[in-house]
Amino acid sequence: MGRRRLLLLLKPLDTYSFHQSNGASRSINPKVLHYLDSRRRVHKDAIESCRSILQRNSIEWDATFCNNLSRPIQDVDLVVTLGGDGTLLQASHFLDDSIPLLGVNSDPTQPQEVQELSNEFDATRSTGYLCAATVKNFEQILNNILEGQTTPSELSRMSIHVNSIPLSTYALNDILVADPCPASASRFSFRIRKDGESSSPLVNCRSSGLRISTATGSTAAMLSAGGYQMPVLSKDLQYMVREPISPEAARLSLMHGLIKPNESMDVDWYTKEGLIYIDGSYPAHPVQHGDTIKVSSHGPILKVFLPNHLLPSKM
Repeated sequence: MGRRRLLLLLKPLDTYSFHQSNGASRSINPKVLHYLDSRRRVHKDAIESCRSILQRNSIEWDATFCNNLSRPIQDVDLVVTLGGDGTLLQASHFLDDSIPLLGVNSDPTQPQEVQELSNEFDATRSTGYLCAATVKNFEQILNNILEGQTTPSELSRMSIHVNSIPLSTYALNDILVADPCPASASRFSFRIRKDGESSSPLVNCRSSGLRISTATGSTAAMLSAGGYQMPVLSKDLQYMVREPISPEAARLSLMHGLIKPNESMDVDWYTKEGLIYIDGSYPAHPVQHGDTIKVSSHGPILKVFLPNHLLPSKM
């Protein structure tokens, strides 16, 4: 086995810092401060543990915080994210289809802690839905990867064009097209096309926006909004109009549906301003009245080592 180069991408430590708004002094539950400090310590200890494992196995590696990324990741054989799903999503925006990605959940939720503190605040830590490893099993999973005993899955990503110009960022989870002010209504129309021809009627909308998810993202905001979970390796996209305002009864069934791999969706934007939020609140690409947005599942795949419970069962 040749020598492998690895990039360790870290969730920033200051994520767990407490910031008082406008410098106003207010009474803070000391348990909240202790909880945030605990999460920071757990994450910091996870960083040190993973570094020790890499050094002990004589692996050539570099480390950087994910918010320091500014250009595509190249010249490495594997990227390991240490944080949660947000860290993994952020890393995916800098990866093409050649470098595999392993997520390590550095701060897993502790059920007993959640139960003990549920009457005071939400003590949920990191879900790590896409993370195949924790600090406890990182060394074993890493060795399995390096020895070729496990292979990455190929996840579909969403390609986005604005006025026929492709955006450089591909969505692994979902996009939300909405007014910059979430309290404002948006006006837009959409239709689904197949082989360049319309395969659905034109749908005119006034709503709080349009969400489109990949199969990977179907368990996130889409599911919370009333959508359904899709098999993680599906190439379909799922869309949903958010909070449509007085839709015609005949159009209700068109407010939620699928975009198949051989189809795309064209969205005509009729609001003064808008934003395309990709995989969360950042990055966000501006659009304006008259712009056309084209969305499909034709983005380059992303190679990800998935946790076993997400993998299709073998017959």
